[in-house]
Amino acid sequence: MNEKIKTYDEAVKVVQDIGLLPLAPLVPGYPSLNSITSPESWHSETEFDPWIWRTKFSVDGVAGYGKFIKKKSVLISRELLPYVKKVIGSELSVESRYQSGNMSKVAVEMYNIVKETEGIDTRLLRTKAGLRDKEHKKIFENALLELQGSMDLVISGIKEKINEDGEKNDWNSTSFETYDSWADRNEIMVVDISREDARIYLLEHFSKFSSQETLKKFQKIF
Repeated sequence: MNEKIKTYDEAVKVVQDIGLLPLAPLVPGYPSLNSITSPESWHSETEFDPWIWRTKFSVDGVAGYGKFIKKKSVLISRELLPYVKKVIGSELSVESRYQSGNMSKVAVEMYNIVKETEGIDTRLLRTKAGLRDKEHKKIFENALLELQGSMDLVISGIKEKINEDGEKNDWNSTSFETYDSWADRNEIMVVDISREDARIYLLEHFSKFSSQETLKKFQKIF
């Protein structure tokens, strides 16, 4: 895409059309949100700010949002999301994966905290997980990446930090929700196909928007 977009509605149309839109470049020759928007619109705190849009997609149920691929933030349309989940997610529970050595204990504990408090914000999650200390920051961040990379968690929105006078007094905090909760709430379909069939479906989809070089990168991802 060479044409720049200016509004959230235009961005929604792009996500619906191509299915997967990373915030920053992910695959050479493939669009990203920052490549199809003007740099001056970012962090402008206006309705034209793509930084604000990124969580609105999730809040509106237009797209799943999280660091699902290569630890990078991506938006995946509600139509494509179940296929991606089938390929990079797991049908085993987090506990089963932990027992087989495929998931860290911290990630399982954090997943269970989110499951108990769907839409929990980052600050409270870190506190409940007992990882508030500075030396635990990396452990917390790695567990979040692990849970998003397996699509067990999605970023469901942003919560503002409000003081006792009801005034905003700090940076906004990201909110997390389990994929199952978010998908159920937003009526995301479940595809009853094999992982390999889901992979074939995705690669056929991306072949419509990709050069051979770009498609090879998607083959490595999926």
